[in-house]
Amino acid sequence: MLAFNSRTPERIQKRKAMQDICRQFERSPSHGNLKRLKNALSTCGEGVFIEAGFYCDYGQYIELGHRVYINARCTLLDAGTISIGDDCLIGPNVQILAVSHDLDPEARLSKASYAVDTRLGRNVWVGAGAIILPGVDVGDNVIIGAGSVVTKCVEANTRVAGNPAKSY
Repeated sequence: MLAFNSRTPERIQKRKAMQDICRQFERSPSHGNLKRLKNALSTCGEGVFIEAGFYCDYGQYIELGHRVYINARCTLLDAGTISIGDDCLIGPNVQILAVSHDLDPEARLSKASYAVDTRLGRNVWVGAGAIILPGVDVGDNVIIGAGSVVTKCVEANTRVAGNPAKSY
């Protein structure tokens, strides 16, 4: 976990610039705006497709493998690195988070944020409306059921569902 201040002028400016790219893509999901969005990401493999409604904080901490499909209305809060492996399918309204805050109420008053890397392996299918919390590592070939809240790391070749998500 890396502590940072999300309210510095530099951080605010970076988020606003990325929000502008996301808004332009939302209004007109043309090839040009998709290309602009992909170029703002840290890494974007071949054959990546992102539906309109995509939102992220910075973009520069997002790594997408080859042939990733991100459905409508996905949110990636990328203060830490969000790495999505090759051939992943991300359902609509999915949230993948890589930022956290203090658990202690007194410490939380400082408004510190923490960058916490979150990773999806290869060939992961994340069902609609699922939420993947900061620091979670999802192995290869995992299926995450729709509406699940993934609070812990998931071993490769398993299926999880529920809140909190559990193997089934």
